[in-house]
Amino acid sequence: MVVLTPGSNGDGRSQVDDAAWQEFASRHSLALLGVRLTDKPHDQSFIEEYVNVSQGSGQALLDALNALAQRSRHAEIAEAPLLLWGMSAGGQFNYEFVAWKPDRVIAFVVNKGGIYYSALLPQAARKVPGILFTGGKDLEFRTNTINGLFAVNRRAGALWALAEEPRAAHIVGRSRDVALIFFEDVLPLRLATAGDNAADKVISIPEESGFLGNFETKIATKQTGSAPNFPTAWLPTARVARAWESLISERPIAP
Repeated sequence: MVVLTPGSNGDGRSQVDDAAWQEFASRHSLALLGVRLTDKPHDQSFIEEYVNVSQGSGQALLDALNALAQRSRHAEIAEAPLLLWGMSAGGQFNYEFVAWKPDRVIAFVVNKGGIYYSALLPQAARKVPGILFTGGKDLEFRTNTINGLFAVNRRAGALWALAEEPRAAHIVGRSRDVALIFFEDVLPLRLATAGDNAADKVISIPEESGFLGNFETKIATKQTGSAPNFPTAWLPTARVARAWESLISERPIAP
């Protein structure tokens, strides 16, 4: 299932009508779920309290999946592994959901958000593949925050990439295009294909199987041995590596 979560206090239910997401979901036999999350009024509205997933909003999402499974008579929805897409506060929600329930997540995206409740995530969460997008023209506090989250978790072995779109402000930009490639390539690597209820089982990707993106050269190469002791982006496949190179270098992104 693909979970689409919008920015601050937004209504993401209409995102399921997006042709790109519908085509992706149809091609991979996935459900689409558009999310609406809102805060109760409080003094600092730029701090989305619902992003603190472990305090109730995460369980609200799981409860909604259980209810949908019953109403639709598709029991598999209740335990379906998730691909998490979100913009701004939606990406913040994704990050905190991975921290809370990493076993439910196939892969996730952080997208130009600003307020997070967790820094170093548990080891299981660091093994969930992710891309953290920033915009070169976004507010500095947002990019600094995401850069810091990436740095501390990647140093601890997180299978994550940091991807700055140089001319993007606080917008989706081309991040969705890269995310679609990322999700498509990660799906067969993360979902078991044999045994009872195999489709419900999320498996680990060996770190050594990926590619490492160099932020100085803007080139990704196949990982050989342990990761170096300087920051790199971890990318699961050659195709995702090429998409990452194109985004940060402002070149066209091949499908």
